[in-house]
Amino acid sequence: MDRYLVISSDGHAGLHASDYRPYVEEKYRDAFDAALPVQIAATKRMSDYFLITEINEEWRRGNEVELAGAWDPEARDQMLDNDGIVAEVLFPDGVTEMNAPPFGAGFNMRPEGTTAELMWAGCDAHNRFITEFVQTAPERRIGLACIPVYWDVDLAVEKTKEARKNGLQGVLLPPMWGDFPGYNHGKYDPFWATCQDLEMPVHFHSGPAPMEQFFGPIPPQEGDEMPHGAVGAYLMEVHVWLTRPINFMIWGGVFTRFPKLKITAAEGTSAWVPDFLDRLEFHYKESRESQKLGDFRGHLAESPADTFRKNFMVGASCMSRKEAEMRHEIGVRNIMWGSDFPHPEGSWPVTRQHQVDTFRGIPEDEVEAMLGGNAVEFYGLDAEKLAPIAARIGPERGSLGEIVK
Repeated sequence: MDRYLVISSDGHAGLHASDYRPYVEEKYRDAFDAALPVQIAATKRMSDYFLITEINEEWRRGNEVELAGAWDPEARDQMLDNDGIVAEVLFPDGVTEMNAPPFGAGFNMRPEGTTAELMWAGCDAHNRFITEFVQTAPERRIGLACIPVYWDVDLAVEKTKEARKNGLQGVLLPPMWGDFPGYNHGKYDPFWATCQDLEMPVHFHSGPAPMEQFFGPIPPQEGDEMPHGAVGAYLMEVHVWLTRPINFMIWGGVFTRFPKLKITAAEGTSAWVPDFLDRLEFHYKESRESQKLGDFRGHLAESPADTFRKNFMVGASCMSRKEAEMRHEIGVRNIMWGSDFPHPEGSWPVTRQHQVDTFRGIPEDEVEAMLGGNAVEFYGLDAEKLAPIAARIGPERGSLGEIVK
């Protein structure tokens, strides 16, 4: 084929907050009605506080029809065609279109400030919506189920089986678990086993962090001002909270017990990977200082860095030129490009130029892997079924300034 098969590892879809109501189980609708104005007001306060209100308003201006692709499947497909994207992974949305799911559901799912019952109800609402959304073009949409696993592992297993049966192809877990056991704990083993057996990759998404430590009370109170340097400090550390679950799972031997379990983290860049791998190897093989703490590696079947290479993919959203230049240190076969639609920091609506800026001068086979080949393998997609779409809309080989052999 003379065109690339492009798959985005990071797209977002979600309804306006109020439009989730029909997807909420009836017995929770009174709670939804009571929580909705609080959620909207808190989101607006946060948008103003983080100085992104004007950015988002400017972003929407003139793009309203296309941005409706966050919930409108026809607009979504038009965007995908224009961007040359054959298929995409679908995470929940949040501030950009004021469309986070209810009751603390979404890619945060922190246990603070809600209850298990309500968070499950919010996750169920989003999972019902995304299931319907996926069915409008199942070959192009890789839907994820929101699963706040720490509340109830047995229920998480049940919900994951239901999601798979309904056509979803992965699970999204909260990267922070509060006072609950971390993901190295054996209590989660039935869940990892289910994800492995059903071939449901585990996903984490960047953004969640102990925000209060950076910014003070969340949501901010009237009259609060942004602490100096808070955003910079957050940007420096947010990837720590994205990668923390991976750290716990690798050292906890999760992949020794479940060697076919797949895991990925999105929108946290991929620039952290080389240092992360170096530190894994250092503490596994080199550090005498670590050995005095006892045998913390005897339960591992292999080097943690080797486990990472085999079981992990990084969702390189809006992949930068710098990341492309680091691709061999990161691992060409561990990178999945992503567009991050419909967020202002994403590649849309200049995706094709963005790809040129990122991939110029890189060998064609490596570009092919990062743009879509790795995702095909990771999610077990039918490349032959997707090929006709790629032949119609995909970027032509040689059009990205890559090295064509």
